[in-house]
Amino acid sequence: MIIFYRPGGIDSGDDTTPEQYDAGRLRASEIQIAERTADRAWAAIKYGVRDGDIGALRVVAWVLMKRTNPSLRFAEFDPFEGEVWARLDAKEVRGYAKEIVGRYGDNPDDLAEAMDELRDAAADREDAERAIADATAPKDQASAEQTPATELPEMSPASASE
Repeated sequence: MIIFYRPGGIDSGDDTTPEQYDAGRLRASEIQIAERTADRAWAAIKYGVRDGDIGALRVVAWVLMKRTNPSLRFAEFDPFEGEVWARLDAKEVRGYAKEIVGRYGDNPDDLAEAMDELRDAAADREDAERAIADATAPKDQASAEQTPATELPEMSPASASE
């Protein structure tokens, strides 16, 4: 997940670029700080971020902001509704694109609608377009069958210990 923060909100109308924080790369100590501050388990916080829970978004954004502003206190970071939000990172987008094709691949209308929602949920629209193209590309069975598998040499117990 990528967490965005912009005073004034996502649709503030100003030209300021929102601050971005990669919520997928937290240290154990940062997770523990988030858990203590939010008084909930990390799994619940992660689901909250994904679901747009303002409490989860606030605590994770604050923990990430402390990397560059270590003296920032939780009470000092009190964003208005709409000033902090989350979007899917590239890895998450790829996973969802594959899942969507598996679920809606037989129904073009539902597939198109789900892919539009994925584009909107992605932090980077280009990542979404690449993931969708990869997930919907025809699978070429003939080339997969013609490519011989690489065989690994067998190892004897003696060679494994050398």
